[in-house]
Amino acid sequence: MSLTDTLVELINIPSVIGDEEEITTAIEFRLAAVRPVNRLGNALVVGVPTGRPIIVLYGHTDTVPEQDNAAASVHGQRIYGLGASDMKAGLAVMVHLLESREVIDGPYDLVGVFYDKEEGPSADNGLEDVLDAVPWLADAVFSIVLEPTDLNLELGCNGAMNADIVFNGHAAHSARPWLGENAVTKAGAWLAEMHDRRPEPVEIAGLEYREVFSVTKASGGIANNVLPARFTLNLNYRFPPIYDLGEAEARLRDVASAADEVLITDRASAGTIPEGNPHLGRLEELVGGAKTAKQGWTDVARLTGRGIPAVNYGPGEVAQAHQVAESVPVENLEIVFQVLHDFLTV
Repeated sequence: MSLTDTLVELINIPSVIGDEEEITTAIEFRLAAVRPVNRLGNALVVGVPTGRPIIVLYGHTDTVPEQDNAAASVHGQRIYGLGASDMKAGLAVMVHLLESREVIDGPYDLVGVFYDKEEGPSADNGLEDVLDAVPWLADAVFSIVLEPTDLNLELGCNGAMNADIVFNGHAAHSARPWLGENAVTKAGAWLAEMHDRRPEPVEIAGLEYREVFSVTKASGGIANNVLPARFTLNLNYRFPPIYDLGEAEARLRDVASAADEVLITDRASAGTIPEGNPHLGRLEELVGGAKTAKQGWTDVARLTGRGIPAVNYGPGEVAQAHQVAESVPVENLEIVFQVLHDFLTV
């Protein structure tokens, strides 16, 4: 079966977050013919240590909800469908590498981890349970997360934090606003400041990350003729790997100091760069393209937080993720497969 055929097959198995059982079973059935498979709920660990250096490939099986784009189709040199880039293209490459006789007989113990619930809250991510249940995964000399990277090698990743930013006022009839305080307009000066705020570049190991604060949601008010007594906004903060969670929270609270309340609702550490790792150097030579900082959050952060050296490298296109007409070039699958095949057999 070709990489294209495998990707079409994977796209046509619905796996919206929370509904990953069918795709997990399909991958399990296919790979059990060539490797030991350990199923953990709706996650799979494919392969076991045999004494060779361990290299692990990671991919999540879930997608965001469909937008009338569930079925796969091939037009020219592109494959379309929900999850095509994020990240079933990466899953297809993983499956073919795990099936490769040259890789199986190569110098490394290749392991594939397929896990669920990546597209939701960080606390629900299925990879955490896998890492807890299979502690020898931490013995890997190198790990690769096959998220979309536009064929670039993306190192580290920004951390992510969300907070409710609350402005409190006092309700009153809109005909007599002087008897109350409007919580929405109270936030105006701070919102104007956030509107003008620009990303802050931060250089680490020659790579540029961008520290970004974004207001992404707002709610307040109960009726058209009542001054709102409470106005709540979501502040999304993307922070570079020079900050730990405590330092990141302190920076967020400083930026939101004009608010009456700041309630942290979700947080995920940044991912670090495995500087000096010899396998990183080998992969850099094989990729041969751009080496960039990962601006978004990926499970590289979850891995490096446990001391596991990991990077992002995958066939998907970043701009295609979560798009209605999501697609991936056929060529990208072939390129990433060949790069990783060479990486795993030399």
